[in-house]
Amino acid sequence: MLSTILAAAAGSHIRFQDLGLDPVALSLGFFTIKWYSLAYIAGILIGWWYLLKLLDQPGAPMARRHADDLVFYATLGIILGGRLGYVVFYAPDMLTKPLQVLKLWDGGMSFHGGVIGTTVAIIILARRHGLNWLRVHDYVACCVPFGLFFGRLANFVNGELWGKPADLPWSIVFRNTVEPGLIEPARHPSQLYEAGLEGILLFLVLWFFFWRTDSRYQPGKLVGIFVLGYGLCRFFVEFFREPDRQLVWLVEQTGLHMGQWLCIPMIAGGVYLIGTSKRRRQRVEPIAGSESVA
Repeated sequence: MLSTILAAAAGSHIRFQDLGLDPVALSLGFFTIKWYSLAYIAGILIGWWYLLKLLDQPGAPMARRHADDLVFYATLGIILGGRLGYVVFYAPDMLTKPLQVLKLWDGGMSFHGGVIGTTVAIIILARRHGLNWLRVHDYVACCVPFGLFFGRLANFVNGELWGKPADLPWSIVFRNTVEPGLIEPARHPSQLYEAGLEGILLFLVLWFFFWRTDSRYQPGKLVGIFVLGYGLCRFFVEFFREPDRQLVWLVEQTGLHMGQWLCIPMIAGGVYLIGTSKRRRQRVEPIAGSESVA
């Protein structure tokens, strides 16, 4: 009954095709650039620029030259971790088709996998250069919301990862969300919810704790705030997202989406890192800059 009402109301809502959005940003026939690719590039470049601004402050855990190497390592971690995370968490059947795993252009990336990949990359970099990997991670965490913001906007432009049916003034009728022949219902634009929460709100929270408190001198506190904040935001938004079709069974059996299950250890880890950060505080001798900070 509810689905019938929502489908009937869909006629009064914004239709995605009327927005004039196209996943392809530039097409030269033999070469195309998609907005999703540009979102990754924008997130990395702006995050790199912001990281350099953070490193200019007293007590930085690494020098600017380390940041250049970090961009390379982190990019590999994002791509490899994100893709492998998607395969393991959302599409394990692809493990039987190794070549399919390599087809990144077909889509399929997991943020949780990207976090794991980036963390491994930071640890490798820190060991090579004798840096405190947790403090480096604190600084990197402050830059991640840029990528999340642009990535979710790209999801919206692609018309993917839409939300559940809803009869709200801002609901949108996306394409190809139901079987052919059925009426497309209006849905939550959950991609925009995530862009606002995981991108803008999380950035502002981290900005406050970095620039207005002494959190950056408590190893693990900023990355703890990030993983806790992201976990809570993502857990909340998942209630408005349509679950992946291949994982509907998980929702039916547990009541939670895969994304929510993956956020639970993030939330617990964030609470732990924040709660134990003060005991890790010590005199910070900067890698860059000229001040020691007690």
